[in-house]
Amino acid sequence: MSFRGLSSVFRGLRPLASNIASKRPAYSALRAYSSSTGETITVRDALNQAIDEEMARDPKVFILGEEVAQYNGAYKVTKGLLDKYGPARVLDTPITEMGFTGIAVGAGLSGLKPIVEFMTFNFSMQAIDQVVNSAAKTHYMSGGSVTCPIVFRGPNSSAAGVGAQHSQDFSSWYGSVPGLKVVSVYDSEDAKGLLKAAIRDENPVVFLENELMYGISFPVTPEMKNPDFVLPIGKAKIVREGSHISIATYSRSVGFAIEAAALLEKEGIDVEIINIRSIRPLDTETIINSVKKTNHLITVDQGYPMYGVGSEICAQIMESEAFYYLDAPVFRITGADIPMPYAHNLENLTTPDAQVIYNEIKRILKK
Repeated sequence: MSFRGLSSVFRGLRPLASNIASKRPAYSALRAYSSSTGETITVRDALNQAIDEEMARDPKVFILGEEVAQYNGAYKVTKGLLDKYGPARVLDTPITEMGFTGIAVGAGLSGLKPIVEFMTFNFSMQAIDQVVNSAAKTHYMSGGSVTCPIVFRGPNSSAAGVGAQHSQDFSSWYGSVPGLKVVSVYDSEDAKGLLKAAIRDENPVVFLENELMYGISFPVTPEMKNPDFVLPIGKAKIVREGSHISIATYSRSVGFAIEAAALLEKEGIDVEIINIRSIRPLDTETIINSVKKTNHLITVDQGYPMYGVGSEICAQIMESEAFYYLDAPVFRITGADIPMPYAHNLENLTTPDAQVIYNEIKRILKK
């Protein structure tokens, strides 16, 4: 990739910075919602609506990345946005994560609100210096005088049959960095409400999705139809209330926890499920209150066991008053401590599913 290629991308931002007010679309252009009973929406379309509504609301918002424009996004999250907002606000970039992320960070520091799409967060490692050293630290290093409102988003964690170099969960990687907010979403409500919150936030936000969840449909809540619907970053959600044991989890693992809870309910075991949603800041209060009620806790994620999100939750609980309410140690369920195998049968054995959660809860509760 040549400097000339990067220069062409940068030139594409100039009309956005100089004449941005004239490009604001009317709200009437937003996609209409169906009012039929039992309405559902896929995670993919919820993300698309969030970007669409925020681009309509704020002319400083734009999106860039590989194939986000003419191809409508590698996973079709940006479908239709180029036709609606034009090439000044929906920019295809060269295949250079470090280059286009650096341009986006510079745009954020200059007062715009970029959304950076990584085709997969595994590729964000090519741009990690821009994310960690430029976006995350500038507010602190400038004494609070410079902000960088930017969203880094794309698929995270394991997909299916993509091998070790495309199957990592970056929640704990980015969750360890001061200056970043980190979100990992499960359903369509999470996707829309938290992406809108991330775009409006004045801080850099790492927004983690899951490739295998894009096509899954979830109910549309009445609140989601409001263009100003947002969910607070830093607040967990009790997906299922219970009294015997708590599960703290996020992203695709929430679905596995729900499946396991349904199996356990038939045996008289009442499981509380916490969709933590926000990796950083972490809503420890909700987890602590749940432990006080159930006296047991397990964490479930698809990351590596060493230094993972589950490890941090364990530490937070052990250092809080929740420790005195525990009737058993906190247990972690994680991905296997190996690079992801390519073979399908081995791949299935490396990430926890509903049966693994079911078995572990039975063991903890000695049922």
